Amino acid sequence: MSLIVQKFGGSSVADAERVMNVAGIITDTYRKGNDVVVVVSAQGDTTDDLIDKAHEITDKPSKREMDMLMTAGEQISIALLAMAVEKSGCPAVSLLGWQAGFHTSSAYGIARIKSIKADRIKAELDRHNIVIVAGFQGINKYDDLTTLGRGGSDTSAVAIAAALHADRCQIFTDVEGVFTADPRKVENAQKLQEITYDEMLELATLGAQVLNNRSVEMAKKYNVEIEVLSSLKRVPGTIVKEVAKMEKMLVRGVTKDTDVARISVTNIPNIPGIAFKLFSKLAQRKINVDIILQSVGRDDTKDITFTVSKDNADGAIEAVRSSFDIEEKDVTCDTNVAKISVVGAGMESHPGTASKMFEALFESDINIDMISTSEIKISVLIDAKDADRAVSAVHRAFFPDK
Repeated sequence: MSLIVQKFGGSSVADAERVMNVAGIITDTYRKGNDVVVVVSAQGDTTDDLIDKAHEITDKPSKREMDMLMTAGEQISIALLAMAVEKSGCPAVSLLGWQAGFHTSSAYGIARIKSIKADRIKAELDRHNIVIVAGFQGINKYDDLTTLGRGGSDTSAVAIAAALHADRCQIFTDVEGVFTADPRKVENAQKLQEITYDEMLELATLGAQVLNNRSVEMAKKYNVEIEVLSSLKRVPGTIVKEVAKMEKMLVRGVTKDTDVARISVTNIPNIPGIAFKLFSKLAQRKINVDIILQSVGRDDTKDITFTVSKDNADGAIEAVRSSFDIEEKDVTCDTNVAKISVVGAGMESHPGTASKMFEALFESDINIDMISTSEIKISVLIDAKDADRAVSAVHRAFFPDK
């Protein structure tokens, strides 16, 4: 007998037909003699609908009350799925995050899991129930409901798998696994049989929407193997695990991220400590910075350009203005940009990868604004209108049609 954790996203349980399909997957696993814990997201566009309802009342709802509202979506989906499993002839019980033992920090909307007291889950498994848990949520030290942020159900599933020492953690999506690019937009995108935690983490962070990056970080920390597979087709998926590193460098994927804002600051005094002054202010505001470019300007000044997510653009500009006594024209923000990345272990020791990427963009007449590299990825910033073309061009360069 194995313990299997299965996670289903909102599209997998979007309507009654899909809920019954998911119930079939769960009960098939259970009838093979396995213990099963299921983590579920809110149905379809429920979360977006709840956000819209809040904004019908106020433009600035409190974060605590938003978490109270957001957790309602998963409560609906777990109850419906439990009913579907019972209709299929198997015993099931649904649990909210706090009932399943999720204790989190108090950062409403972006809470972190502090611990899982899985006694209730274990007790239900001992009763031979299929346990269906609301993903994305927990409870803080004030007994307030909290949410883990978008994609948090992936993190909930991996956390349960780690806490229970599960034999397998399956993340079911609307695609058949992890591909070298988005198969819905890029021809000849190829499904990967396996991928390392580090490579998957880079892909998730750089725009691939298959897995939440926090879930991959947790999987690596606790050595939880993840299988990404389709809830609509019964075919093998992609295994995310620690793969033995080989000398050969393999490009694993090409990603696109349009949630990018480029902040440019010019005419900053060219004196020691200026960069620290700016980026410490950004850190205090909990704003993550990605690509950074600093150059020498004129008349003993310097220019700094960096990228943040679009949601953090206004906060970043405020941080810049509070750091420097500069004119308004010296701070600009451009949200019509996109980040295109190539990911693969060992790039640093294999020359020619960057050249191939840049050649593909050149041949497609796509201009590069900024470049960032590491041992495992190369990212470029380009005009947003060229993003889809750029992904296709770069993908063809590394994965030519067979």
